Amino acid sequence: MKYTLSVIVENHSGVLSKISGLFSRRAFNIDSLAVGVTSNPAISRITIVANGDEYVVEQLEKQLNKLIPVIKVKRLEEGEYVSRELVLIKVGCSSQKRDEILRVAQVVSAKVADVANTSITLEYSDTNDRIDTLVNLLKPYGIKEIVRTGTVAIEKGHGEAYHSGYNDKK
Repeated sequence: MKYTLSVIVENHSGVLSKISGLFSRRAFNIDSLAVGVTSNPAISRITIVANGDEYVVEQLEKQLNKLIPVIKVKRLEEGEYVSRELVLIKVGCSSQKRDEILRVAQVVSAKVADVANTSITLEYSDTNDRIDTLVNLLKPYGIKEIVRTGTVAIEKGHGEAYHSGYNDKK
């Protein structure tokens, strides 16, 4: 089963290495890892998506909470968060196929990021499943390259806000 963890950490060098090392020591594969600074430049949010069973994820949460630079770890429950991923897809195309590819892009609301003589690059942000759908629609045209960011996620409106400089409860 896939699990999504949101980890709030101190923003300084070596933190990501400590966290990814924790996963590798336990032979636990990370499917997606995204890191970004919050509104407080001293704090970053790491979103981790990984496969595993309940026991392994529980152990990882406990181990993550023991790391000094980790402020908070939260497992995001399915249906209780919004997640997105960004993808850039370069599709090889002749001028005759360009209109077809643009129609596919229009159907899913993908943006055109670049057009060249022999290719078109699309930009698309959505859920992992919808990105996979777009990739499958474009495969027959000849995908040259794909770059994906990894998932970012945030709890829906009723979820608990994290300490990140804009929600201090001191």
